[in-house]
This record gives sequence, C-alpha cells and structure tokens, in this order.
Amino acid sequence: MALLLREALGDSLRRTRVSQSRTLREVSSSARVSLGYLSEVERGRKEASSELLAAICDALAVPLSDVMFDVSESLAERTLRRTGADVVMPGAYADQGSTHSESGVETVDAALLAQDPLLAQESLITQETRVVIPAPAARALAAA
Repeated sequence: MALLLREALGDSLRRTRVSQSRTLREVSSSARVSLGYLSEVERGRKEASSELLAAICDALAVPLSDVMFDVSESLAERTLRRTGADVVMPGAYADQGSTHSESGVETVDAALLAQDPLLAQESLITQETRVVIPAPAARALAAA
C-alpha cells in the first residue's frame, strides 16, 4: 500500500516533536490546536490544513519547508523500495552494483540503495539541479 501524504506529514511532525523531547500537550497548547486533533494528525488519521501545518511548525520552531522536504524524501524512499526501480546517478559513482548506459548515465539498483542510506541520499537530485527546456525558435512556432 502506498504511503499517504497525511501519514508522511504526521510521521515527520512526530519525529520532530520527539527529537525535541516535547509532549503532545506542549505542542498542542503552543499551536492552539486540540491535543486530540494533533494526535490524529501525527498518526496520519486527519488531513491538516496549510494553516494548521504552519501553526504546528511554528510551535515546533521548524520551517514548514524543512518538514515538506523530509516528507518528500520519505515518499521518494518508500516509492523506490516498493517499485524496485533503478535510480539515475551522476557518472561519478562508479561503485559496485552500478551499470552504465550507452549515454554514460549510471543507474543503481534500488536494493543497493536500501542497504546504503548515504548512497540513497546522494542519489536524489539535488536542489541545485536545474532542468532547462529551451523555447522553440520563432520560425518553428510560425511554421506550426
């Protein structure tokens, strides 16, 4: 079964709260949300609105972007494990378990990624990566 967004969000929020050694009561009071509702959000039972997520993140003193990044990584990791898909790697990783295609792009088996979390983290496209799709030339547009 696929991991739902609300479950990944709840897991991330709970990990953050527990890492700060804070109780549900403390965070719910600071975020001005009921303890029961916060518990439901952390367990992935309730969908949290963007306003509620912002309030919880403020109460935890963590940027919402950090929580969303953590959620994104969790969802990607779970998808890789579930599908067994290969991950495209930059050519610099010429280690065991990798193969090269004719284009010089290296792929790594998902099973290897599951064994080595550092390799899995390095395999994800970084925030600095940009994909540029050039606009068609004016002549090509005029001809169409």
